[in-house]
Amino acid sequence: MRLRRIEAEYRGRVQFEWRSYLLRPTPRPPPSSEQRAAEQLEKFRAYTQSWLRPGSDPDGGEFQTWHSDEGPPSHSVPPHLVAKAAAGVGQQAFDAIHERLLRAYFQESRDITDWATLKALWLEVGLPEEAFAESENPALAEQVFAEHREAVESGATGVPAVRRADDSVAIVGAHPIEMYRRWIERALSEARSN
Repeated sequence: MRLRRIEAEYRGRVQFEWRSYLLRPTPRPPPSSEQRAAEQLEKFRAYTQSWLRPGSDPDGGEFQTWHSDEGPPSHSVPPHLVAKAAAGVGQQAFDAIHERLLRAYFQESRDITDWATLKALWLEVGLPEEAFAESENPALAEQVFAEHREAVESGATGVPAVRRADDSVAIVGAHPIEMYRRWIERALSEARSN
């Protein structure tokens, strides 16, 4: 993932704060029939064909079209709550669950809105079982929605969206790594000259 590479390249000079942006902020109602559920899943499978474009870039990450019978995911909130709960454990816990959630969704076609799947992923990366319950804390839900509103207000319309702490406007989309490097170098140069 480009942003993780940038974070490693500029370690000690640039720090990323991963915040919530909800692609699907409200749950989709359950399908009214098995036929409707199958239609929704096929429509989602067709949508995931679009993942292959960023996956074809040399540094774009690994993506596969949806190949399981799970899902489609109903909304974006559950994995964000789990990520926030992991952040409460520590930065390494957040990094581990963040990477695992992305891999489960984009490579393994796992429904990361399913709480049993989320708990299995949590345990798989070795996080303390008792800390998983924090993902049900209403304060975390408030934080997720507040971050989402802030992202929308800064112009985010999708992911990734990147914004400097001293800027109110987000850069949206998976841009070439060189663009991120130029953007960061300019910001570091400006900071040195002030």
